[in-house]
Amino acid sequence: MEELPVPQNIKISNITCDSFKICWDMDSRSKERITHYFIDLNKKENKNANKFKHKDVPTKLVAKAVPLPMTVRGHWFLSPRTEYTVAVQTASKQGDGDYAVSEWSEIIEFCTADYSTVHLTQLLEKAEVIAGRMLRFSVFYRNQHKEYFDHAREAQNNKMLPSVKDNSGSHGSPISGKLEGIFFSCNTEFNTGKPPQDSPYGRYRFQLPAEELFSPKTNLYFGDFYCMYTAYHYVILVIAPKGSPGDEFCKQRLPALDIGNNRFLTCSEDEDGRLVFHHAQDLILEVIYTDPVDLSLGTVAEISGHQLMSLSTVNAKKDPSCKTCNISVGR
Repeated sequence: MEELPVPQNIKISNITCDSFKICWDMDSRSKERITHYFIDLNKKENKNANKFKHKDVPTKLVAKAVPLPMTVRGHWFLSPRTEYTVAVQTASKQGDGDYAVSEWSEIIEFCTADYSTVHLTQLLEKAEVIAGRMLRFSVFYRNQHKEYFDHAREAQNNKMLPSVKDNSGSHGSPISGKLEGIFFSCNTEFNTGKPPQDSPYGRYRFQLPAEELFSPKTNLYFGDFYCMYTAYHYVILVIAPKGSPGDEFCKQRLPALDIGNNRFLTCSEDEDGRLVFHHAQDLILEVIYTDPVDLSLGTVAEISGHQLMSLSTVNAKKDPSCKTCNISVGR
């Protein structure tokens, strides 16, 4: 019996965070005998592992022979922003239920994509459920070490400059490692209405009026929703001056929020035309501002509380088992 054709020139296309299309070329001889395709999908770090044998170990993915390109979607093994290797066999199901198989194809590498706005909207809707009531606030603040502010004054023309966001939060977040901005907080203590005196990020706090960062001249975007194996949940929001590079970046990747009507952070006018600001009570908001900020817009002072390093979210990994803040990607 003639050997089954080995897939050649494998091409991966239409890659999302949880799906991809795959196609290849095949010799036309014995093509009509093909009943199935076996796809060996591995995370890239495992690419040197011994190739399993079909008769000994079930294949990771068995598909009926369909016209190419074939879509692989919602497979349990696929995660966002992850590098994979893939190889393919052609197979022919025999009368006894066993398979005749071709040789494995060459191994191809590819990387899955970030969350799309569809996935981020699902996260947004889950965050809205636990946001709680809105509390009034009047300042944004940023805690850092004294050396950070000294450097801003001496080497950066009195400005805090945007830097690339770390990899904290959801693994598929399109802003991690890509968006440049400056982190601010706005949460207040329930009993005082003022910022807390403790911080994970340093004993010195820059504080400025909320209208200096957030106004009708800015756009607001939802960035992420996560927790770190604790009861606290975090929402990342992005404030970008309209038309700025940060605004253009977010416009293509993140769900936009109405600044006057959303469940997380609002800016509206009172009867006298003054801007009024509110934040969600039951979430810890991490606000990224995408432009440089001049220290002359606010004040820097030492806080009286403790530096709670255990609450830092720098490069924090999201709890993948939390039902409150995870979505079932691909299913």
